[in-house]
Amino acid sequence: MVDFYIGLFLASLIVALFTTRLFRLLMWYSFNSLMLGLLALIIGIEFNDDGLIITGVLTIIVKSLAIPYFLKKFSQQFHIVREIQPEIKVQYAIMLIPAILVFTFYLAEPITNMILNNSNHIAISISSLFLSLLLMMEHKNVAPKVIGFLSMENSLFLLGVTATEGMPMIVELGIFFDLLMAIVVINLLFTREEIKND
Repeated sequence: MVDFYIGLFLASLIVALFTTRLFRLLMWYSFNSLMLGLLALIIGIEFNDDGLIITGVLTIIVKSLAIPYFLKKFSQQFHIVREIQPEIKVQYAIMLIPAILVFTFYLAEPITNMILNNSNHIAISISSLFLSLLLMMEHKNVAPKVIGFLSMENSLFLLGVTATEGMPMIVELGIFFDLLMAIVVINLLFTREEIKND
């Protein structure tokens, strides 16, 4: 079941790279965050980790529902362009994404050899990190860059959950504090984008 949700997590990120509409990109980010929250819930229940269960619920509420809602609201309020054509052409992206996946599995091999359990999960988490970075790089607009940044945070969270089979609660709270700071920065960026468009 964990493998299934991690597969959906990675697939949603890959589809997001080819998305040309802002609201669809928000939808894929929401789905990506939902898979992350369900993963945290499943692993938390499996290892009887109350902190991870709480984190899973918060992830679903905050990342899957609240953040996409506010991003959509900001984009409508500041009249952000909804067409987000990637700078990288589709044919190049089709070649680049498998290359990133192969490279990160090769890069993570020394780490995965030291870990008996969840070795593939770590490689997928690192792949997701690079794909999120690509999402940030392939767009000029602020909104896709913000979603790429938030997707990178999701990838780091996935790495922490799968590599350690749960993280200390203080680390999880720190991540959510970072997210709150990110929301403040997002608001400032959207305001700046509106001023630039005017």
